[in-house]
Amino acid sequence: MDDDTVELPKITPTASQARHRRAARSAHRGRRAAKIAMRVLTSMTALAVLSGTGFAWSAKTQFDNGFTHTDAIGKDAPRSLGGDLNILLIGLDTRKDLDGKDLPKEILDQLHAGDGDNGGYNANSLILLHIPADMHKIVAFSIPRDDYVAVSGIPGYDHAKIKEAYGLKKAAAETKMENAGQKDRVALERAGREAGRASIVQTVRNLVGVPIDRFAEISLVGFYDLADKLGGVDVCLNHAVDDSYYSGAVFPAGPQHLDAANALSFVRQRHGLENGDLDRTHRQQAFLTSVAKSLKDTGTLTNFGKLSGLMDVAHRDIVLSDGWNLLDFARDLGSAASISVEFRTLPVLHYDNIDGQDVNIVDPAAIKKEVRAAFDIDTPPTTPVHTPTSTVDVHNASGYPGRAAQLSSALTKRGYPQGIVANGTRADGTTSTITAGLGAESDAAQLADTLGLTATASPNVEPGHITVVVGTDFTMPAGLTPTSSATPTTTSAVPAPDAGKPVATTIGSTVPCVN
Repeated sequence: MDDDTVELPKITPTASQARHRRAARSAHRGRRAAKIAMRVLTSMTALAVLSGTGFAWSAKTQFDNGFTHTDAIGKDAPRSLGGDLNILLIGLDTRKDLDGKDLPKEILDQLHAGDGDNGGYNANSLILLHIPADMHKIVAFSIPRDDYVAVSGIPGYDHAKIKEAYGLKKAAAETKMENAGQKDRVALERAGREAGRASIVQTVRNLVGVPIDRFAEISLVGFYDLADKLGGVDVCLNHAVDDSYYSGAVFPAGPQHLDAANALSFVRQRHGLENGDLDRTHRQQAFLTSVAKSLKDTGTLTNFGKLSGLMDVAHRDIVLSDGWNLLDFARDLGSAASISVEFRTLPVLHYDNIDGQDVNIVDPAAIKKEVRAAFDIDTPPTTPVHTPTSTVDVHNASGYPGRAAQLSSALTKRGYPQGIVANGTRADGTTSTITAGLGAESDAAQLADTLGLTATASPNVEPGHITVVVGTDFTMPAGLTPTSSATPTTTSAVPAPDAGKPVATTIGSTVPCVN
């Protein structure tokens, strides 16, 4: 022991002190056990949460990845700005599955739409949805399927009914592949449909003059499956109908609940209606309203379990554009406050018959103006924003004398240097186009906005020049010169077809009555 160490005497605790120490040790052990228990409980809870999250994530991934996707829009296509979305929905009138195989006979019998050889690949339902970033109002334009419009990239056609842009391009693409040696029917079907989707997107985009950000395709059987999964749909008719021979639609007037087969007949009927196909578009709008009401009323849009119940139907019948997460989109839409929806129909000037086909004659410039106004997009001015310096040559390929001179005169008054005015040649085709030579690209883009067309650059156009082809589809914008005798007019005294007034509703509201 060191000299500096002092040994302290041992102190024996009293009985009372011993009891306090034992109590303290016991309390310590209790607190420690409680902490351990809490950690175990916390860990178990965290594990449960993580497991649940993992399950939900797995199911969500399964839902998103289960769709057939398409690059129909194109990676370099124009997009909407500021978070707005323009969505093109098409209903494909085919009796085949995605591999080109006929649907089962029991399904075809329910559809009341013939067999696999009927229908072809027409886009008989075409709806353009505009959803603004703030979701204050959704605008939905129905596009009548018989609108006679300009098409491109389809051998032998410069115009067609808009519904045919899909099937004609599909057939052309498959023929090209077969000539190159492809014999696999499934490969031909899938590639052909992909070409058809790209064609219908481009055709609609050129007609309406606004970007398309999302695309969805649903087959004929998809309408049936969706209505069946929802337990039918509620509809309302202004008048009783009997179309038993064609669509199978036989319904009384007034509100009623239709099963899946009758719901499909409801959206397909066009015979015996006051406005034919235009009334059919109103049926489609009412069907969508009814589906939205059902989804909203049942809480399906905000309930993952209920949404997943539609998974098999969606995966089997719907094709989506690349990058579209439909589950998140549906839940965002469902969780938003009551959203107003306005259904409209693109205007038709008059009916006509071209090459033995009944078609709708439309005014592309007026359509672009109406769509832009409805989507709250600034309409391009008819007066140039910047002073043009490029010479504008105008070729008349419309078949109506004087139309090139009329347009050239109108553009000259607005500051575009006048060039050659001539009749169109075979190389010009019959579709309205704008092509720009070197150095004229900016002026051509400005002119394209004014005329409601799309400008492209071409090495075949003289530098500093713009060539405008006035085709059979051309309509003079209202902001240019008044219509003159050079503009073709219809000899019919029949008023313009009634597209109906816009239908204002909200998601989840009462289903409107239609013809």
